[in-house]
Amino acid sequence: MSLEDKAPPKADLPDAHEMLSQTNWATLNHAYGRATDAPITLVALLDADPSVRTKALNKLHDVLHHQNTIYEATVPAAQYVASILPDSRTLLPVDKARHAFPGCLRAELLLWIASVAVEVTDAMDAVRQLHGFPLEDYPPAVAIREMRPILFRAACTYVDDPDRHVCEAAITACIPLLDDARLLEHRPALVPLIRQVLGTSDLWQHRERAIDALDSWGEDFAGIQGQRNPFLFCDTDLSPDNPPWRSEPAEGWSDPPPF
Repeated sequence: MSLEDKAPPKADLPDAHEMLSQTNWATLNHAYGRATDAPITLVALLDADPSVRTKALNKLHDVLHHQNTIYEATVPAAQYVASILPDSRTLLPVDKARHAFPGCLRAELLLWIASVAVEVTDAMDAVRQLHGFPLEDYPPAVAIREMRPILFRAACTYVDDPDRHVCEAAITACIPLLDDARLLEHRPALVPLIRQVLGTSDLWQHRERAIDALDSWGEDFAGIQGQRNPFLFCDTDLSPDNPPWRSEPAEGWSDPPPF
């Protein structure tokens, strides 16, 4: 049985239109205050103009999930992103900056979900508790934790996608989501994909993600080649074998949250 067959039912996935129209965005905050502009950003993700899509994607990161922080508005935004993944318009490209991961909009949205999911794992909670900010005391983080089965349903659909970039992004998204106790049973099914897809990726960031996930799950990661030179990403003369795509969405690096 595949990951998708065992995932929570599709009825649990939110409706994109209802998410936009039924959310009182004026009562929610994002990185720059009230999230009244959030619906415009989210709708623009599917715009026909690639520059508009790209600007919306940037705002998804820089406003609704600024520095990997979960805000009140991040919660419905995550539900909206999950709901539009099947839309064929997510197969359209977005403009790529120098450090951007390769792939279409769908791959980018999956990596954004991964970034959100990383922020509510048990490992991240342990770090936050050391700083006096346990996730259980922050309602938006609790809400993201509660919706992990829904996000998993959305992401696991693409773990065997023929588009390699989408496939890698989907597996990357599933890894932190499977930290949820309700989803632990799905880990064994994902392990071969982590080894065979992320573990053989052209991107060292994905290979490192594979090593970290397998190690934390008590699985063998022998044979997966990690990053030989940890400073290569910062070098100005980068090898063509190690393209300088950004690692933020997949890796979930972040500063301590403002809560």
